[in-house]
Amino acid sequence: MQCAREYFCLEPAKFRLDGGAMFGIIPKPLWNKVHPSDEQNRIDLALRLIVIKEDNKIILIDTGIGDHNPDKFNERFDVRTEMQPLTLALKEINLTPDDVTDLVLSHLHFDHIGGIGEMVDGVMTPIFKNAKCHIHKKHYDYAHSPTERDSGSFHCKNFDPVVDWYKDNSLMVWHDGEEGKILDLKSGPLNFKCSHGHTPFLMHPYDEKFIYLADLIPTSNHVHIPWVMGYDISPGVTTRDKREFLSFIFEKDLTMIYEHDPIYWGGKLVESKHGFSCGENFKQIEEKAYKLNL
Repeated sequence: MQCAREYFCLEPAKFRLDGGAMFGIIPKPLWNKVHPSDEQNRIDLALRLIVIKEDNKIILIDTGIGDHNPDKFNERFDVRTEMQPLTLALKEINLTPDDVTDLVLSHLHFDHIGGIGEMVDGVMTPIFKNAKCHIHKKHYDYAHSPTERDSGSFHCKNFDPVVDWYKDNSLMVWHDGEEGKILDLKSGPLNFKCSHGHTPFLMHPYDEKFIYLADLIPTSNHVHIPWVMGYDISPGVTTRDKREFLSFIFEKDLTMIYEHDPIYWGGKLVESKHGFSCGENFKQIEEKAYKLNL
């Protein structure tokens, strides 16, 4: 008998990034119609995380931006959060950080790994002390030798002490290859598939119901293949990856999870004469945490 698997969205914070950078070569009159910017050309973005609950496993995918960044940083990116945002969000679904058994990190950019630790007496300290930490090894290596173009996205001084703690406590799980299995669970495995255009070896967790798209398709508007972020290290590779992923998603009838869409938590694909498009998008609930009916 299969064990019931439950899915939850966590919405611990919001922030803003430059709209032009988020939509790359797409002209502002096009993207501003569907994702309006503020007076500084910034667009509103979510920091959406996923919790999977099954039997004795509590799996958290990504950690958001954290609460330890300096005021200048928070002002620049208009970070709107509270102290201990993940603790507060988990509390909404009757969980604590100590309940998390597995922490899966799609990649190591500051808005995805920022919540991995908290500052205690000037030292970054892990929040999820009972969890195994899952990272792609080749992406981890790249994060420590990126190009000058994307080095600002990797705040190694913040996450290295926590990753080192996981290593020292034999809780670090490295993954390798283009695809594979993250965890064996009673009702079926949690797998991953990599993309490379945004950053090398970005790990996308998926199972038989959902796929976490992270920064390959950060919002519902990025389902359009040419709509690629200027932040991407290899935009042409992103278009290739998106075409492959969209075919994969449609074939398996997966629900897409948008990590950064401020309105929709996810969506379903339909086939069209131009390839694939959003057939239906699902609106987020204005709460710190809520259950998904996948």
